[in-house]
Amino acid sequence: MEEKIDKILIYSLLAAKSVLTLDDAALLTGLSKSYLYRLTCTHQIPHYKPNGKQLYFDRAELEAWMKQNRVATTKETEQQAIAYIATGELTNK
Repeated sequence: MEEKIDKILIYSLLAAKSVLTLDDAALLTGLSKSYLYRLTCTHQIPHYKPNGKQLYFDRAELEAWMKQNRVATTKETEQQAIAYIATGELTNK
């Protein structure tokens, strides 16, 4: 029971933060810390290093990064195909 309370407390504190540490970012994204390090080294994820060592992430930027490259649903793809057949023009949603 105490373990569940600790997890609830951790997630509550995480929800209140706008600047995240590496541990926070790993918890939010579900990615391992080593993979997050790799993404920062290859400049594939937005991050900050104010002192040259400690990594920080902006919550909004991290969430936007996680939402990139959206994959359309089957229904959306079908609607785009129907629109293309009707108009002859591709639409990007």
